[in-house]
Amino acid sequence: MKSYRETQSSPSKHLPSIMMVGLLHVLVGYALVTGLARKVVEVIKAPIETKIIEEVKKVIPDTPPPPPPKLAAPPPPFIPPPEINIQVPVQQQAQTITTVTTERPPPGPAPRVAPPAPPAPTGPVVRKNVRPGGDAVRPVFPRQAIKDGIQGGRVVVHLMVRPDGTVSEVRVISASPPRVFDREVTRALSQWRFAPEPVGFIGEVEIDFKLTD
Repeated sequence: MKSYRETQSSPSKHLPSIMMVGLLHVLVGYALVTGLARKVVEVIKAPIETKIIEEVKKVIPDTPPPPPPKLAAPPPPFIPPPEINIQVPVQQQAQTITTVTTERPPPGPAPRVAPPAPPAPTGPVVRKNVRPGGDAVRPVFPRQAIKDGIQGGRVVVHLMVRPDGTVSEVRVISASPPRVFDREVTRALSQWRFAPEPVGFIGEVEIDFKLTD
């Protein structure tokens, strides 16, 4: 059986440790040759930059404070005007003396009564049954009246005659039957001619219609 000393003095027991130490020496030598150690030292020696971050303060714009509100001046106190008593002079009424007489005045002349005035004309004077000068256009019995079985009728019109004798307007005053012969009467009498006069006039014409075989 081997003793403890013999076991510790055996070279195979210390071989891994020797290899580790040799490998460490090789790495250190490589680092010195390549300058890696110098870079590590420079990195370590490099100053550490420190920055102080200041707190950002809010900038408050310098705006002037708003002007104070204008206060309206209070109205002046109401002072009533002084009362002034004005004495109105009293006017004395003149006394009226009335005398009463019992004597009657002499009778005067009888009042004259004026004759009644003639009634004022209410409108222009209408000439009755006027007749034109020369050949007058006669109205024709309407065909529609024949178809409707109308045998006759009567129409009264007013003619507005100008100073030169021409007819300016034909107004139907009455018609029996109504609106059957109006158009034909207006057409025919608008062509009538009268003798010229200084002033125009209104003439009344009565037209009778009768259907003959």
